[in-house]
Amino acid sequence: MKLKKINPNLQKALEEQGFTEPTELQRDSFGSVKSGADCVIAGPQEEGKSTAIVINVIQRLEKAVLIAPRALIMVQDKEKMLEMMEIFRQLGQYTDLRVYGVHDKTDLDNDKNQISVGIDVLIGTPNRLNEMFSTAGYDVNQLKMFIVDDTETMLRNRLEPKIFRLSDSIGKTQRLFFTDIITERVELLADRIMVEPLFLELDDEEDFDENFDEESED
Repeated sequence: MKLKKINPNLQKALEEQGFTEPTELQRDSFGSVKSGADCVIAGPQEEGKSTAIVINVIQRLEKAVLIAPRALIMVQDKEKMLEMMEIFRQLGQYTDLRVYGVHDKTDLDNDKNQISVGIDVLIGTPNRLNEMFSTAGYDVNQLKMFIVDDTETMLRNRLEPKIFRLSDSIGKTQRLFFTDIITERVELLADRIMVEPLFLELDDEEDFDENFDEESED
């Protein structure tokens, strides 16, 4: 896959899994995410947003370090968590990144024990992540990325308080929203918890506008 300065091991895994060309969303958001900026990234399902999340997390974290999670990914349900875990399994095969997934029905005590052993990426539903971070003293200072997938769907399901609460408990980190569409509610949420967010949305001709293209070239 042709992405500027992509990790060679990640590129190898992508090619072996048949990802020879990035989608417009994956290509044009890669530079902005890699820069560390807060971003809201929008596009249709076929643009591969879940894969884009995994690509950017592997690119940023590279290898296992320390004990506390360094990337936190909020997904809407168990099915999305399992899907994300599988993409990490495929694309992270040449890294030693430790990825762990939780949802509303997993055992809370076991989840806490697994994290205390050491993980790099934690994927979970809003309810479970809030339960975990409100009852355990995780070192959130190690977090490099806080990512919300399907943000617009989360907001339609009235999950703003869960996102607010978790974000407020984290402090300084890169925040990323992935969504099908950027609505007013998504914009308000981004303005509330992000620092000078970039809004990257594919238009009807499946390309980012000029301001976003300039960011991807930096």
